[in-house]
Amino acid sequence: MEGHVLTQRYLAVLIVIVVSIIIGFSMLFLSKLLRPKRAYFLKLTPYECGIPSIEDTWERFNVKFYIVALVFVVFDVETIFLYPWAVVYKKIGFYALVEMYLFIFILLIGYFYAIGKGVFNWSKE
Repeated sequence: MEGHVLTQRYLAVLIVIVVSIIIGFSMLFLSKLLRPKRAYFLKLTPYECGIPSIEDTWERFNVKFYIVALVFVVFDVETIFLYPWAVVYKKIGFYALVEMYLFIFILLIGYFYAIGKGVFNWSKE
């Protein structure tokens, strides 16, 4: 009897998966069927913030933007490790506290290294 109940539960999941796939593909098909067939010049022009673009839209960004973004992502991902520690801090005890202080110290070393290398210095050299 237990196998029959499991089969019914999996059957319900299978039905939901199949229906969602059918709905997804029908939306794609209907959008392709109902869309305008020909793109015109005005539709293909770049448009930003309600203002037609004045210059070339393929402008290169300064590398400093990428470096700051990379430093942000690295430190943001590293701070994610603080959340599980905060959740289980009372269970683990003093050892976890020492480990997290060491982790934060290593983060600060990386931060001060980035400052020393001039990552955040935006003045012209």
